[in-house]
Amino acid sequence: MAPIIRVEHLRKVYRVGHEKVIALNDVNLAIEPGEVCCIVGPSGSGKSTLLNQLAGLEKPTKGHVFIGKHDISEMTENELAKFRQEHLGFIFQSYNLLPNLTAAENVALPLMFKGVGRKERLKLATQELKKMGLGKRAGHKPTEMSGGQQQRVGIARAFVAKPKVIFADEPTGNLDSQTTKQVLYRMLNMAKENNITFVMVTHERDLAAVADRVVTIKDGKVESDVVMDAEAKAAAMAEMFSDIMEQEAPAEPNTTVPMNSEKQ
Repeated sequence: MAPIIRVEHLRKVYRVGHEKVIALNDVNLAIEPGEVCCIVGPSGSGKSTLLNQLAGLEKPTKGHVFIGKHDISEMTENELAKFRQEHLGFIFQSYNLLPNLTAAENVALPLMFKGVGRKERLKLATQELKKMGLGKRAGHKPTEMSGGQQQRVGIARAFVAKPKVIFADEPTGNLDSQTTKQVLYRMLNMAKENNITFVMVTHERDLAAVADRVVTIKDGKVESDVVMDAEAKAAAMAEMFSDIMEQEAPAEPNTTVPMNSEKQ
């Protein structure tokens, strides 16, 4: 199967005054369809710059980024904007919700750009919010929700249009540890259910343990690119999310026959 994301000899150089800062230096990478890929590395290593390149948010100085058969590094800004609307989703650390819109209206925004009618897009948005445990918050505005709830709205917004790839930059960076687990658990499940390729930048190695692929960036280069063992990932998932899995497990059906019942 061909990679859904392919990076060839990617280089990104910024000019700071008279100085040149090399953020990425000859990066080569391939991510398979449906993979959960974590990009990790120390602060300033270039991991967020790489994510921006993969998502077409910045142009490379040299090299190419392919998503499917599309070389997004050669696209114009208008072509990129259209491509992102049609194929990509984004989850931001700072939520990026519009304060004057309800949760459902925020989630529905990507569908509006796809030409979906208001009634239908609000229906689909509400369904995504229910999956995130926020069905009762659909009519609430961001200021009426906690940080964890706002982030789950942002996740629902990223998934609602069923994009091919979702990019997330430190999506749990502003959340406490328990909320981080809840948010990550839902993101991973929704990506798997919809066969969406999920690329996440994080500085937390614990989160990377539940990924399919872990790419470590150091000084603008790929230091390692590791495909995780399936059994090790399953064990990490079970350990990290055990309490959430127990809470969300369906109740056992009551098969006890009452003492005074009679067969008909």
